[in-house]
Amino acid sequence: MAAIDNYNFSGKRALIRVDFNVPLDKDTLEVTDDTRIRAALPTIQKVLKDGGSVVLMSHLGRPGNGPEAKYSLSNIVYKVEEVLGSKVIFADDCVSPEAFELTSNLKAGEIVLLENLRFYPQEKEGNVEFSKSLAKHGDVYINDAFGTAHRAHASTAVIAQFFPKDKMFGYLIEREIESVDKVLNSTEKPLTAIVGGAKVSSKITIIEQLLEKVDNIIIGGGMAFTFIKAQGGQVGSSLVEDDFLNTANEILKKSEDNGVKVFLPSDAVIADKFDNNANKKTVDIFNIDSGWMGLDIGPNSIETFEEVILNSKLILFNGPMGVFELDSFQEGTKAISNAIAKATKQGAFSAVGGGDSVAAINKYNLKDQVSFVSTGGGAMLEYLEGKELPGIAAIKN
Repeated sequence: MAAIDNYNFSGKRALIRVDFNVPLDKDTLEVTDDTRIRAALPTIQKVLKDGGSVVLMSHLGRPGNGPEAKYSLSNIVYKVEEVLGSKVIFADDCVSPEAFELTSNLKAGEIVLLENLRFYPQEKEGNVEFSKSLAKHGDVYINDAFGTAHRAHASTAVIAQFFPKDKMFGYLIEREIESVDKVLNSTEKPLTAIVGGAKVSSKITIIEQLLEKVDNIIIGGGMAFTFIKAQGGQVGSSLVEDDFLNTANEILKKSEDNGVKVFLPSDAVIADKFDNNANKKTVDIFNIDSGWMGLDIGPNSIETFEEVILNSKLILFNGPMGVFELDSFQEGTKAISNAIAKATKQGAFSAVGGGDSVAAINKYNLKDQVSFVSTGGGAMLEYLEGKELPGIAAIKN
């Protein structure tokens, strides 16, 4: 494995796996959020500055069988050009003779964007021959798509074998790994993990891993009600996973054994239906009446959680405190997001990962007020779980 900082790309074609799976307006097909494109900019600039050329490959959406116009990367060429400030040549296929002709004689400074990799089922299958074909587009391979690093796809994992010496991580993946490792392996204390979201079942492995690392765990969101019910609380119609009540109690017992403080909500904002305009009130979280459901944490919980966050040196934010998409039930997530930003300003290191957490940070315009925002929801979750990510392993091995 090479290091991008020490590599001279002069005269080289760099085949870069980027994550340009950006949201598009369903009517105009215009890019509505260019964060992922901007995230790839430092890696692309490094290659061009050295005197190399760039071949970009990515997927977009979830096409069925074969090409679909709404998933064509041609829709994003204008935005890539705008972000890079350079002309981008588009190849309307990723492995056609015409595409190879385009990339075979690139001049220094030229940029080619290949058509959606997932127009070929061989991409998701991790097909070796397809990977070998893609490899013809470059002299050196850079994986800078953390968002797909947990997939053993042709362009993210299998392709690396065709670049035994000339393979490396881009700056984005380097920073993703460094940031998560900093949270998980730092000796600074206290380390607080904020784990929210709907279900305990989707976060069990992460919580179990974190119990070996953290000092505090704040639990919010729908998953909190499984913990409350496990302790004998009345949670009304709130989201509960009855199959995981024992698991919740086991987590609490293990936390106590490990000296980890677990903070559960003490109060909740409840509603008589899942609707922004529902009737709502704030109650003790252990006493929610039948027919009412908890959709956010209450003011006492906010106050407690804020105090823990503001006294932390390292913070990991993975999951919202409530249904923040509905304005009537966003106060908990908004307050916690602001507390993380305030703690960061005071010197804490904060890492935000997971789709909903990132969406919350963006919603409250706090992206520039936290230390790091991960671009890979699923990949970051699996990395936190201690799993080996195929896209990472392929470069390291």
